Amino acid sequence: MRLLLIGFGNLGRGLARSILEGGKFKDLKVVGIVDERGGVLNDEGIELRQALEVAESEGSVAKMGIEGLSAVEAIRESDADLVVELTPTNIKTGEPGLTHIRTALETGKHVVTSNKGPLVIAFRELQKLASSKGVQFKYSATVGGAIPVISLARRLASGDEILGVRGVLNGTTNYILTRMEREGLSQDVVIREAQELGIAEKDPTLDIEGIDTACKLVILANSILDMDVKLSDVKITGISRISPEALKLAREAGYTIKLIGNADKKGLDVRPRLVPLDHPLNIGGTLNAVSFRLRYAREITISGFGAGPAETSSALLADIMEVLASSPAS
Repeated sequence: MRLLLIGFGNLGRGLARSILEGGKFKDLKVVGIVDERGGVLNDEGIELRQALEVAESEGSVAKMGIEGLSAVEAIRESDADLVVELTPTNIKTGEPGLTHIRTALETGKHVVTSNKGPLVIAFRELQKLASSKGVQFKYSATVGGAIPVISLARRLASGDEILGVRGVLNGTTNYILTRMEREGLSQDVVIREAQELGIAEKDPTLDIEGIDTACKLVILANSILDMDVKLSDVKITGISRISPEALKLAREAGYTIKLIGNADKKGLDVRPRLVPLDHPLNIGGTLNAVSFRLRYAREITISGFGAGPAETSSALLADIMEVLASSPAS
């Protein structure tokens, strides 16, 4: 299968390294790479080691190909079967990822993405477009990192009815709350340490205020519960007012406090909730956890590492291999 990578930052380079290191990915051929400065196209396949070296030394793969080559031009010109869209998330407009994904689907190419923005803005539209073009649109990497949240949900739904979904969907806030609880540190101190460790962004607002969790909840609600909701439909309260004292009092009563996203037919909300200490959603550090409420099986919870580069690469490759497995040999 021929791949076109749109976005060659940490995620794109991590995916390229995974393809190089994994012997089972021998059927994948990268025929194009585009970053913000330009790109390179080669129908015979790009030497990924060279691309990584050039990107590291020059800051762009454009030195191997065409300065100023746009992603849309590359998508239209490439003979790729699959576009992997890895540009940064924009939850206000979904761009430029939304245009990239639309263009790829319109030209009959499969799409795999880790970009939450387009799904938050135009989930139903993109699903319908993929269906009308007879191509696949995969987005497992948008929620839960390496945890197979969406694929597990679809398997559960084949023999049961999913009534609701809730979970700890943001590793940054979970890390902050865990450190505050265990060590009695103030939120400001833990945030600064998380930034130094690369766990929190320079501006952690989207995490702290619950917006990242809300975006993931919208994707889960639309894909798993067959809803048609937007970010504006989610009631959101972040963790900025949670203190070490509140966590201490909760623990003395047999609870912890987690930022929980919850979705069911009654609505969607993100807010700090009391979680029993022995509950499966009481996970520490940067872990994520998701619980499905089912009609017959009652509740099933899955947990694991969230969206680090390696975890995201794992989810992307799983989606890519699924597309490959269900497509005619190319």
